[in-house]
Amino acid sequence: MNNKITKMLKIKYPILQGGMVWISDATLATAVSNAGGAGIIGAGGHDAAWVTEEIHKARKTTNNPFGVNIPLMTEDVPEIVSVVCRERPAFVTLGGGNPIPYISQIRQAGIICIPVVASLYQAKKVEKAGADAIIAEGMEAGGHIGKMTTIALMTNIVNNIQIPVIAAGGIADQRGFKAVLAMGAQGIQMGSRFLLSEECPVHFNVKKKIMNATDTDTEILGYTIGHSVRVIQNEFAKDYLSIEYSDAPRLALKGKMKGASYRALIEGDVVNGLIQVGQSLNVLNDILTCKDIISSMMEGIE
Repeated sequence: MNNKITKMLKIKYPILQGGMVWISDATLATAVSNAGGAGIIGAGGHDAAWVTEEIHKARKTTNNPFGVNIPLMTEDVPEIVSVVCRERPAFVTLGGGNPIPYISQIRQAGIICIPVVASLYQAKKVEKAGADAIIAEGMEAGGHIGKMTTIALMTNIVNNIQIPVIAAGGIADQRGFKAVLAMGAQGIQMGSRFLLSEECPVHFNVKKKIMNATDTDTEILGYTIGHSVRVIQNEFAKDYLSIEYSDAPRLALKGKMKGASYRALIEGDVVNGLIQVGQSLNVLNDILTCKDIISSMMEGIE
């Protein structure tokens, strides 16, 4: 499939894998890249040394392009950006904060820079700052989200910027892929669908929890403090929300999410851990290889 994103990233199919915290390692990223998509090593939850090691691992297992996702709320962002600029993966995605201070540095290293945005205002700002493309991510997505839906974002953004748009948020099957392509997207990013891949190292308890979930089984935490995260319902989410919407001071929420993702994703505690997942849950009912996931998305679509 030939379009602006496949040409820019030198990939066969315009499908990016989300940089999911703790679990987007070299194994998952290279499985996606070897299947014709664009795999991403997620720096979330890790330090610069881990990112360096995973980039080296990826280069041993694929000759295809892959990227690195850098969540901008982490303390060691400058160090991770320096590592990425030194190691020079094909592209970098930036989310969860202000990407503008890093766009020029990344591009000067010869790396394609693709920030995640949640509004037309943000899209115009990063375009002006030199971004090569954007990921327009709607609130249907798992993890950190904005306030607009994917369809509304596509409607507002596509005709008002010049750089390519990659759609994300709630896209988990070919119907969603077709919908955003019809609206002018040049590609998609999927996280939750690749969460249920054979190559994803997330604990099986999490995969089982997601496969047993239905469309109304997610909650938004942190909405009142400007730090919205979509997660699956469990005791952790219930406890967090009870504090968030009580008279407790906002400081009572500080640090509650820290470590909760690790408890779920790595240790398998699906009761008291934080499980970030998108809203399109009823199609997430099987575990496939990354190759089969991408094949199911691309079959007949060209």
